[in-house]
Amino acid sequence: MKTNIRLYFLFLASVFTVQAQLTVTVSPVKTTGQKAIALMTMTNNLAVSVESARAVCFLLDAQGKMVGQSTKWVIGGTKDRPALQPNAGTTFNFVITSPQAWTTTNLTAKVSFSRVVLNGGKQADVRQDVAVTTGDNKNK
Repeated sequence: MKTNIRLYFLFLASVFTVQAQLTVTVSPVKTTGQKAIALMTMTNNLAVSVESARAVCFLLDAQGKMVGQSTKWVIGGTKDRPALQPNAGTTFNFVITSPQAWTTTNLTAKVSFSRVVLNGGKQADVRQDVAVTTGDNKNK
């Protein structure tokens, strides 16, 4: 009987557990001369602070060909970028430069997280704990 009661409470706990995430929205790319800027808006919906997060931004042309990339610490990682507390938000500008002016303005940014470190040094599972969408609703 005790086993059934334990299973029942375990079941109830799993039903009411919400999959919390670090949500990221990537705005459409803006180009100016030799620079392309992709604005990321991040919200920490996890129960703990995100100490640091490293992401790569791939810049794609209209045919899907990669024309540039940049990898940066978007949360933490440096003294001037603090941790992201629970239920807080922040922004980050991915700036990708080119040796010459961009030949097209129809560029798309694809962002992928390679590492997310939570409070206490615990590694997050980026496949489950990070949700990336685009601001123009193309990839939702």
